Amino acid sequence: MASFAKIRARAEQRKGGAKALKALLSPPPDAKALARLKDDRVLAEMTLWIFRSGFAWKVIEAKWPGFEEAFLGFAPKTLLFQPDEYWEGLARDTRIVRNGMKIRSVRENARFVADVAAEHGSFGKFLAEWPKDDQIGLTALLTKRGSRLGGATGQRFLRHVGYDAYFLNRDVAGALRDAGLAIAEAPTSKRDLAAVQEQFNAWAKETGLSYTELSRICAFSWGENHSPERLAAYMGGESE
Repeated sequence: MASFAKIRARAEQRKGGAKALKALLSPPPDAKALARLKDDRVLAEMTLWIFRSGFAWKVIEAKWPGFEEAFLGFAPKTLLFQPDEYWEGLARDTRIVRNGMKIRSVRENARFVADVAAEHGSFGKFLAEWPKDDQIGLTALLTKRGSRLGGATGQRFLRHVGYDAYFLNRDVAGALRDAGLAIAEAPTSKRDLAAVQEQFNAWAKETGLSYTELSRICAFSWGENHSPERLAAYMGGESE
């Protein structure tokens, strides 16, 4: 495998130098802030990424105040007390995107968040305590116990909720393959995901960088070289 220094040097060259690349990187995630995160904000973030999947993000953003109202501020325990009639009514509620399967996922994830909070004190504490070198274990848990939180949706949720996560988009996968990792172009198998995790763990030890920083530098080093202005249009500043 190539040293991460080679990947970083390519990203710096593409983005206009070390200073320009650094400006595109967010500060490393704060585990203490994650541990303080309220459960309603966790459920809101899950819902945001679930509804963004397959929809124009601008549509969801424009309707988001309505989502907050319709879903009662995303308080898990409050939602779990609501009768079936409440959930059936949401399918006709023009304040939100009326997708039945995704609406049901909010109810199911309210239970998921409440159960984990009961086990660990809060969902944020649970995430803050999960080892950073086992993201594949965490995403597997999201897929198994949560609703519609598999794949890229779960990764985006983790990244934007404040967990120190890599995001395995096509540019990151391309950078990994170019560095010598034998994975598929779209790595989804258990073998490939384990190899990706192992490589990010190695690079984290090599560089002292967060997994978020490593992932973003990989993304900036490969694929279409988006301008800083276009990157700003993407959530989290990563090319897609």
